[in-house]
Amino acid sequence: MDEAASTACSEGHALTKDYMLQQTMLRVKDPSDPKLLPCCSAFTFYSLGYEDKADTPADVKERTVWTFSRRATLELTHNWGTESDNLFVQRSDRFVCFSMLDLLWLSLLSRFHAGHIGIAVPDVYAACKLFEEQGVRFVKKPETGRRKGLAFVQDRDLKSKQHVLPHVVLESHH
Repeated sequence: MDEAASTACSEGHALTKDYMLQQTMLRVKDPSDPKLLPCCSAFTFYSLGYEDKADTPADVKERTVWTFSRRATLELTHNWGTESDNLFVQRSDRFVCFSMLDLLWLSLLSRFHAGHIGIAVPDVYAACKLFEEQGVRFVKKPETGRRKGLAFVQDRDLKSKQHVLPHVVLESHH
């Protein structure tokens, strides 16, 4: 293993020990066979993963919280109206999302964003402090904007200039 790969696979900061890959989200323009996960905004989540169906809660709120507590799911998100929006463009930009398990939805980024990779963290403020110490640039901090506790940081691996910059979305889980 070369040094770069070895460094990438080393133990992370102690604060990150409870982080987990929670989802990879891709936006879909027009879902043809909706199996809706009820939510509170103008979009629908389709969560794909490997779980025992018998473990899925029957109650909608419990099922939503349960869905966002799973590890490594593929989330397809349909933003309502994009199926007839000629300006909606599916892109391949990279996003990372640190999502709160006690929230039922994530804030919409832009209609041009392709999606994100979700990492659940125990404490969004501690995560932001750690990232600030590492020189990560923030687009939105958790105490700003309409959605408190939600932060967007710029992807520091961005190599080329894009029309829409990739972001990391940070929130806490319990």
